[in-house]
Amino acid sequence: MTAHRIVPRRMAGLNAPTFFGPMFDLDRFFGDLPLIACSAAPGEKRSFVPAVNIEETDAELRLSVELPGLEEGDFEVTTDGDLLTIRGEKKVESTSDENGRRRIERSRGSFERSFRVAWEIDSENVKAVYKNGVLDLVVPKPEEAQPQVRTIPVVAS
Repeated sequence: MTAHRIVPRRMAGLNAPTFFGPMFDLDRFFGDLPLIACSAAPGEKRSFVPAVNIEETDAELRLSVELPGLEEGDFEVTTDGDLLTIRGEKKVESTSDENGRRRIERSRGSFERSFRVAWEIDSENVKAVYKNGVLDLVVPKPEEAQPQVRTIPVVAS
């Protein structure tokens, strides 16, 4: 038996409406869903890419990285000049039943996310806190990268 993926007609280049066809309602239902909603075929590896929120202020850069199910030793944070890198691996849990059947829908695998900033990162001052599956990083900006607000004297002529 061969597994087939359901692809919306418009993604397959078939834009003509199929009124009253058996697939018409399925096309309308699946047409607006992102393709990542399709599950992986049996035996296909699904990689893990952690989601990252980034906020920049005048004094620092804040990153919030979702790393659910990982322990502190499963990932590392490194800096190299103006590059901040988070890498690690989300391991698969070994579970099986007596029938030898198993379905895994959670993403797994090694990952690496790198972020280049506009200044040289001082790794001694980077703060990293990991709590409840979320890694919070604070990367302070050096004085020269922070905006300097200056008052300009105005002379009346």
